Amino acid sequence: MSKAAISTRRIEANGQVFTVDEAGEGDAVALCLHGFPESRFSWRFQLPMLAAAGWRAVAPDLRGYGDSSRPTEREAYRLEHLVADAAALFDACGARRRLLVAHDWGALIAWTFAMQRTRRLDGLVIMNVPHPAVFRRVLRHSWAQRRRSWYVAFFQLPRLPEALLTAGHARAVAQAFSGMAVNKSAFPPEVLEHYRRNALVPGAMTAMLNYYRANFAVLSDDRAPTPLIDTSTLMIWGEEDTALGLELTEGYAPYVADFTLERLPGVSHWVQQEAPAAVNERLLAWLNRKGLFDAGQ
Repeated sequence: MSKAAISTRRIEANGQVFTVDEAGEGDAVALCLHGFPESRFSWRFQLPMLAAAGWRAVAPDLRGYGDSSRPTEREAYRLEHLVADAAALFDACGARRRLLVAHDWGALIAWTFAMQRTRRLDGLVIMNVPHPAVFRRVLRHSWAQRRRSWYVAFFQLPRLPEALLTAGHARAVAQAFSGMAVNKSAFPPEVLEHYRRNALVPGAMTAMLNYYRANFAVLSDDRAPTPLIDTSTLMIWGEEDTALGLELTEGYAPYVADFTLERLPGVSHWVQQEAPAAVNERLLAWLNRKGLFDAGQ
């Protein structure tokens, strides 16, 4: 497969302006949603592969991040708005076929998008974030997972998280990547500097934290509906995730009709950046099995 070039442009969608990295062309759109505290840059290894597989691969900076619009109100970061952003981005790209690829916070958006059937999806790819119902079930019974998730409660505090995360030229943001990673060489200084700079843009860290603050009650609500996802779903999971335990990869039958799990030993939470070759190999094989290769043909 030839390597498609990545270009950058801006797209207006859902009343926001999104800066996106893009590879490929056509109306079969693979929308790649990043997590915290990442950016569209986190998909740099996947965009060319998806383009070569026949998809127009589009990775936006999510609202509040990087070079995209940055609303100041906390409520602007509620899941309903984030899901609407993804739908509007598909629409703005003229998508006829839709593949949703997502990691971390992007994956929470993607799970919700698929459950609500916001737009018809041809495929769903999730990386290192569990289905919300699985997370709530495990959290009820696992003190280990509660300890791993301590930071979510910490992020509810005003101002202090921003101060700690941005201190020392956003030292804690860099440490989130290099400290958690098993393969430290995947995050050389120039990559860490990208994420540091993003975190230090005025208002950016508060926007990132508002994802947690605006949705804390929703994510912990056991009464939230969990309609069956009938979209073919691939979960790729780095086994050395220090924030999310392996038990969160189990028990998906009640929630996803067609579920494939690929676990990567010796890989951290930052799976698509730390092990891009392994992630791309498994993603491409799954696309082939599900008839999603050469999607633009």
